[in-house]
Amino acid sequence: MPPSTPFQPWYHRTATAERAPVYPDGCRDVLIVRAPGAREKIVLTELDLRPRVAELAAGTEIAGYRLRPGATIRPTVLAEIERDCGRAEEMLGNELAAREGAGGPGEEILLALVEPGASVESVAADLGVSKRTLQRQVRMLGLPAPDYWRLLARARRAAGLLKGGQSLTEIAYASGYSDQAHFSREMRRWFGQTPSALQARPGLLEQICQPALGNWTGEQISTR
Repeated sequence: MPPSTPFQPWYHRTATAERAPVYPDGCRDVLIVRAPGAREKIVLTELDLRPRVAELAAGTEIAGYRLRPGATIRPTVLAEIERDCGRAEEMLGNELAAREGAGGPGEEILLALVEPGASVESVAADLGVSKRTLQRQVRMLGLPAPDYWRLLARARRAAGLLKGGQSLTEIAYASGYSDQAHFSREMRRWFGQTPSALQARPGLLEQICQPALGNWTGEQISTR
């Protein structure tokens, strides 16, 4: 998660009414939503714990900014963006740069939790705190429990491997799942599909694997 990439811009427009799937990715998004016949709206999404469906009317336009994993934006900044949407990127960049400069334990904890093979116990030991203290620190940051980050990052890495030529058994083993059944349960939990079903839907798999928790990059994306 390089500091030079505080957010990922994306854009989506519906030609017809749409039920758009949304999958957990460890990121909040700032959305500028323009629906036909409605006032422009600014939305800060919550962290998704499970797959969901967003109902979008025909002609809806969304300019989105996916924040770095775990990051959020103050309500005052959202209000400023609502007053001047044309400066959204500038305002978000300034806000996130200021937050970054302030430091704090949040990013260090998340980076440790998303490492392959990490456990809550090993991360706590590496950071020099008890497991209970680590859990309390994450809770005080207003974030889901440590296992959310660890298990979601593992599932997202495994989803990325589904795009290659490995067998499901090999992917399950490489990703740290006890067996293929365990792998399948976790894919259904986070993405609502079995691994073989995801392999059969490359467009859906590509959406799940966009830059977010566990594979944050500096790449730009155009749709979500």
